Amino acid sequence: MDSPYANQPIENWLEITKKLIKEHPLSTKELIGASLGAWKDILKSGIGEERFKIGKDIFPAPQIMGYLLHELISLKIIDDFPKYWRKEKTVSDKDIVCLKDIKYSIEIKTSSNKNRIFGNRSYGQNAEVSKKSKSGYYLAINFEKFSESQKPKIRLIRFGWIDHSDWISQKAATGQQARLSPETRKYKLIEIYRD
Repeated sequence: MDSPYANQPIENWLEITKKLIKEHPLSTKELIGASLGAWKDILKSGIGEERFKIGKDIFPAPQIMGYLLHELISLKIIDDFPKYWRKEKTVSDKDIVCLKDIKYSIEIKTSSNKNRIFGNRSYGQNAEVSKKSKSGYYLAINFEKFSESQKPKIRLIRFGWIDHSDWISQKAATGQQARLSPETRKYKLIEIYRD
């Protein structure tokens, strides 16, 4: 699929992103509800016959919290709209697949960083090498880590469109991370929730 930003100057990106969000079949209210609901469910969850509570007895690392959030958001959306959405089944699928029109499928990215999200190294590799398209709709969620004094919360939810070419790989041969430029974060991911 061609980029909706093709041949457009940066000053036009924000309006293009707003239009893409408006045409998406899931509203920002639905995306926020699924994200915050998933987070709440994680913090209410227990392990071992519900005896050991997350946030009271168990304090998962950010990678585990991100994984759980990623899975539960998908399940909540699919549960609410089973005729329109499904989870990924193949390596080429996005995290949440739109059954009516694949262009609306969503990739979910979570991070305990205050406002940045990251992809693995493959996000910055040549598009032909990658099994999954890195261009399309993204739901980006930034959350707090557990601390002794408080339970973590979701601090920021953004939604928008990121193109494969927006991902910048680490230059070091051993680097395993890809990041987004400040312009991409500002104009292609719109803030839909902030705590």
